[in-house]
Amino acid sequence: MIHTWKLTKTKADELRFDDESSLDAITGQLPDGWYSTFRTYDAGTRVIGLSAHLKRLPHMDAASLRRHLLLLLEPYRPGEARVRVMESKPGQIYISIEPLKPLPREVYEKGVRVETTTIQRNDPRTKSTAFISASNEERKHLAKEGIFEALLVKNRKILEGMTSNFFYILNPALENAGYANENMRSRRSLTPSVLYTARNDILLGVTRTMVIRAARGRGVEVRYSPLKLDQLSAVKEAFITSSSRGVVPVIQIDGVMIGQGSPGKITMMLMQAYNEYVLKHAEKI
Repeated sequence: MIHTWKLTKTKADELRFDDESSLDAITGQLPDGWYSTFRTYDAGTRVIGLSAHLKRLPHMDAASLRRHLLLLLEPYRPGEARVRVMESKPGQIYISIEPLKPLPREVYEKGVRVETTTIQRNDPRTKSTAFISASNEERKHLAKEGIFEALLVKNRKILEGMTSNFFYILNPALENAGYANENMRSRRSLTPSVLYTARNDILLGVTRTMVIRAARGRGVEVRYSPLKLDQLSAVKEAFITSSSRGVVPVIQIDGVMIGQGSPGKITMMLMQAYNEYVLKHAEKI
């Protein structure tokens, strides 16, 4: 069950809603504003990148919100929770919390199918609650078709996921000549150990930043470039990232198999590297 509170500096008043089926359903019943979603670690006492998550709410009092969060998470311990913090444009702060339901192990072991969509964020750098309502029909479609995520496409380039960031690794043997001409050093430099992700026109996800750091810490070169749709066949590995789900391997995009149709070696290595990074760097609430 999801619980939601409206906060002031001194108290938290619990609210009830007609539809409490999901965090998105609750968010859609609140005034438009900004939000961030994350999971807890270490029996509900730590969060990866918590300071960065809270900065997405432009007017909130971080110290006050942290105090409320510690108290509101108490009933969920020693388990973990999934949390959404929201600020309405009038400046009211809300917190919604639900018990964390980890993805099945097979999602990480076997990977997921995703598809592309032309839905766009009005302001890619801002995590606006209005985007949740705007993408509601796409979310229903994904659920109906059993597709894990939708990837946002602009000018025939994959930028990010609807609720995630997108990474890919190219197979030089399949790469066509056109890709190397787009601000690349040379086709020779495009090796399987180079990790690509978009940098412009996307939400700079907290987990995205952590994965980039973890990748560089393992000697993986990271470059910034969105993937062209007509080069899906050149992708050897791909994965998406989000704060609640971590690193999730992608094995199919729009019906095109990625690599051998199973999570790649670098993806699995980065999944482990990210998990280790989380244990070392998650912030105390």
